[in-house]
Amino acid sequence: MINRRKFLQASGLLAGSSLAPAFLSSTFGAGHSGTQKVGCLFSSSGAMANVEGRLNSVVEMAVAELNAAGGVLGKTIETVITDPASDWPLYAQNGRQLLLQEQCKALFGCWTSVSRKSVLPVVEQNDGLLYYPLHFEGEENSNSVVYMNSPPASSVLPALEYMMSEDGGSASRFYMVGSDYVWPRTINKINKGYFASKGITEESYRETYVPFGFSNFQNIINDIRDFANQPGGKPIIILTVVGNSIPAFFKEIINQGILASDIPILGLDVLEADLEGLDTSSLVGHLNCWAYLQNVENAENTKIKSAWSQFVSANGLPYSPDVMIDPMVSAYDGVHMWAKAVERAGTFEVPAVKEAFDGITFNCPSGYEISMSGENNYVARGVFIGSVNENQGFDILWQSDDTPTPVPYSPYA
Repeated sequence: MINRRKFLQASGLLAGSSLAPAFLSSTFGAGHSGTQKVGCLFSSSGAMANVEGRLNSVVEMAVAELNAAGGVLGKTIETVITDPASDWPLYAQNGRQLLLQEQCKALFGCWTSVSRKSVLPVVEQNDGLLYYPLHFEGEENSNSVVYMNSPPASSVLPALEYMMSEDGGSASRFYMVGSDYVWPRTINKINKGYFASKGITEESYRETYVPFGFSNFQNIINDIRDFANQPGGKPIIILTVVGNSIPAFFKEIINQGILASDIPILGLDVLEADLEGLDTSSLVGHLNCWAYLQNVENAENTKIKSAWSQFVSANGLPYSPDVMIDPMVSAYDGVHMWAKAVERAGTFEVPAVKEAFDGITFNCPSGYEISMSGENNYVARGVFIGSVNENQGFDILWQSDDTPTPVPYSPYA
C-alpha cells in the first residue's frame, strides 16, 4: 500500500482532506496536453526517510528550473511523486504504475541497491529509464538505468588508498560493519579482493552485518574495541550501514568516547544530513567519500544551496534549508542531464533519448563537469574525501584532479 498522507502532511500539501492520493502531481492534472510527466521513487517514510525523502523535493526544484526556462521541447514538465515507504517491493510496484499508468518518460529514484534492483526489471521490461543518484557497488550496467554516481573504483578504493597511506594514517587493519544487503556485502567483497592485492591477510579484517533500522550497536562497538586492542597495526572502521542506523552508530561511538584519533571511521554512506542533531565535536576527524561535499567552493554550489534554501522556505518543506547532500545534487544533475538528452533527441521517447546520451555534459555543483560516454550509462564524476567538523559538516581533505573514467565491474570482485 502506498502511504501518501504522512508525506503530504509533512510537506504542507494536504489540508482538510480525509483521503490521500496514491500519487501527487506537482504541476498540472493528468492528461494535460501541454505537459510531460516524470516520476519520483524516493521514500518519505520508513527507515530511509530522513535522507531519501528530500530527493523528491530536489527533483521538483530542478523541474521548476526547467519550466521557468521554458520547459523541455516546449512542454511543461510535471513531477509525479510516490512514497515507496522504504519497502523494497513497493519501489517496483510504484515504478510500474509511474510508467504504465502515469506514462512517465523518466524516473528519478531509489537509494539502496536493493530498491534499485527491484525496479530494474520494471524499467527494462517496460521501455523505462531510471536515473539512479547514489554511489553504489557497481557490478551492473543496464541501458535502462543512468548511474549518476560513482562505482567503487571511483570512490571507495581511492578512499581506502588514502587511509592506507601515510597522510591518511597508515591503516593496516579493517573492521567492516554494514547493513545486511547487496551494497555493503558487495563493497566488502571488493574491499577484501583489494586487500589481498596489497598483501593484507584475513587476520587483518573482520566483517559483520545488521538488519535495516538496527540501532543497538553497543555489542558491536565492544567487539570493535577488542579488535582494535589486538596487535598488527592501525585499525579503521569501514561503515556501510544505511538510513537511521548511521546516527545510531555514531551516537554509540559518542557514548563510548571513541575518537577519530583512536579508531577512525570511513563512513561510505555518511552524509551531512546524517549528522543533524548530533554533537559532532567528538566526531571530528571521521571520514566519508562522495562525489560532492557541501563545503566545496564554487559558483554553481553557491547557486544550488541558495536555490534549495529558498525552495524549502517557499514550500514549507520539513527539511533543513542549509543542508545539501551528494544524492540530492546527483538527482538534480540527473534531471538536467535528462532534459539535455531529450532536447538533443528532439523527442521524449526513451529509445531516442538513450541514443543521445553520448557526450552529454553538465556543470555540477561539485565543481566538476560531469559527462556521459557511449561506452556505458555511467556518469563520470569527481570524488572527495571529507572529514567531520564541529559544525555537522565535512571539511575537504582530498579531491580527484579530474573525473575518473567509471569502471562498472571491479577486478577485485
